[in-house]
Order: sequence, then structure tokens, then C-alpha cells
Amino acid sequence: MERIAARHGLRPELLHSVIKVESNYDPYAVSPKGAQGLMQLIPDTARRFGVGDAFNPLENIEGGARYLRYLLNLYGENNWPLVLAAYNAGEAAVAKYGGVPPYRETQNYLVLVKKQLDKAIGFRPAAPPAPSPQAAPRNSDEPAHIQEIVETDGKVRYVSR
Repeated sequence: MERIAARHGLRPELLHSVIKVESNYDPYAVSPKGAQGLMQLIPDTARRFGVGDAFNPLENIEGGARYLRYLLNLYGENNWPLVLAAYNAGEAAVAKYGGVPPYRETQNYLVLVKKQLDKAIGFRPAAPPAPSPQAAPRNSDEPAHIQEIVETDGKVRYVSR
């Protein structure tokens, strides 16, 4: 995992924290929304970031790391709330709300990942507050974004735009 993190300019603690929260290290985890593997990649996101087998731990971590790097480049290296919100809810949701979506699941996700990161890197009590979430404009050269659509019956589907 450290090599994958280094290859993408990520802290290994970030990958560990996302995996812990997403799948609790179960490489065969499947969410009710169809996310798969350690880093819980939606099939379209897995394909978008070069993952052929989402249940292969190395491929899954590599694809999740590519996605996190993409999001860090999109929203800024220090804009963790937007990066993690987009990882959880999708870039379309972040764009729609101009910041962290008001979804309870996404807001809880940010708290859980932060707790894991604090545990992994050691709590730093006097950390400065995170910058206010701001959505970045979309560059037309970027890959298509995944949008979450919640049907009236509660079913969730994901589409690329």
C-alpha cells in the first residue's frame, strides 16, 4: 500500500483510513449502492480509473488511489472535505451543492475518515480549521463525472455525465 500511496503522492494513512471506513478491509465487500472491494468503487468509477477487477485488492487500491489523486488535483491539495465528499457522494453532488452535500451519509463519512486519519497519524489538537468548501469549475478535458440519482422509491443509480 505504501508504494501505491507514494506513486500517487498520497499519504498511506489516507488510503488505510478510506479502506477502514469503506469496507473494513473486506476485499469482497459490496455496498447496497453497488460499490465494490476494499475502497468501495462504483463500477463506472472503477472503469474510469483503470480497474478491471474491483475485487482484486491491488487493482482496487490502485484505482481508489488514482481517484483520490484526481480529486485532490480537482479540489486542491488541502481541501479534504470536498475531496472526501466527492469520493463518497460523487463529484456531481459536490457540484450540485457547491460544497459538501447535505447528505447524512456523506457528513458522517467525513467524520469517520477524519477519526481514522487522526488515529493513524496521531491527533494534532491545535490544527487550523479546514478551508471553506468551494466547488471547482469543470474542465471540459476531464473525464466524465459520475452523478448519483435517487429515485422516488429510494433506489440509487449512478450515471456518467
